Amino acid sequence: MALLSHLASLPVTWLLATLAAYRLALMVHRRSGGSAWMHPVAVATLLLVCLLLLTGVDYETYFEGGRYIHVLLGPATVALAVPLYHQLARLKRDWFSLVAGALIGSAAAVSIGMLCAAFLDASRDTVISMSVKSVTMPIALGLTEKFGGVVSLTSALVMLTGILGGALSQPLLALMHMREAHINGFTLGVVAHGIGTARALQGGQEMGAFAGLAMGLAGLLTALLLPLCLKLAGFI
Repeated sequence: MALLSHLASLPVTWLLATLAAYRLALMVHRRSGGSAWMHPVAVATLLLVCLLLLTGVDYETYFEGGRYIHVLLGPATVALAVPLYHQLARLKRDWFSLVAGALIGSAAAVSIGMLCAAFLDASRDTVISMSVKSVTMPIALGLTEKFGGVVSLTSALVMLTGILGGALSQPLLALMHMREAHINGFTLGVVAHGIGTARALQGGQEMGAFAGLAMGLAGLLTALLLPLCLKLAGFI
């Protein structure tokens, strides 16, 4: 027992556990035929949550190892500019519509998240955590820390939003007969951030490029809109 407790306290244990869980999740995703509901991130998250519950390890201890992977999110996000470079002609033509769409989507995500939490009589910390659920993890965690939210809750909400957004947005767009790659990709980037962008890249370079653009715009606009929304709500 003493050895297990010692291993559980080591950051490298949870780094290796994260990598192993994701490797297993990739196998599950392939076996499911690429189902959106079996997205590797969703499956790996579920496996890690079960492991943490079984071992009684808290999120802060886990994140000491997980932060090494978290650091790579920034460079990975910047790398999305490469496929976007090949879409410059469309960007120059549709820039106003793209910015407007990202602005409306970001404003709706922040306000709806805050209103839902407030309606459920949630605490101030929970309302703040809910408000940033639709942006990529590095930005969401930075905003949560700055304005006093709950980091662990924000992480879970961002992950859940990405999983649900990635799974539900495409069927809904198909029902509305919106099949253009750049529209589908941009929608995934706004509503499902990094997980949606990863799914969009599976649909092709154009779809992935616009998802990456939307994810970046949504993160930037949310960072600008959140202080205003919090001030209007009387939280700052």
